[in-house]
Amino acid sequence: MEYIYSALLLHSAGKEITEEAVTNVLKAAGIEPDPAKVKSLIASLKEVNIEEAIQKAATVQVAPAAPSAEAKEEEKKEEKKEEEEKKTEEEAASGLSALFG
Repeated sequence: MEYIYSALLLHSAGKEITEEAVTNVLKAAGIEPDPAKVKSLIASLKEVNIEEAIQKAATVQVAPAAPSAEAKEEEKKEEKKEEEEKKTEEEAASGLSALFG
């Protein structure tokens, strides 16, 4: 994660994301960078629009999941079942009161 954070920090600062820059950020944070990981990160980010990726990630995290039609239907079924159970209990109680009147 440190490697990605270093790239995001460089992007946020408006600096070019290069192997040397990422290495310098990691060293400044007290981390001994792995050159292979740095090269891999730079190669992976070559075709990525970081600003667009950040926007997409923020949208996905902020947007609440809308309840599905199935979930709504299940909730209605549960409510009906609870109401029926309550009616049955009330009927049983009224029957007992008639016995002991």
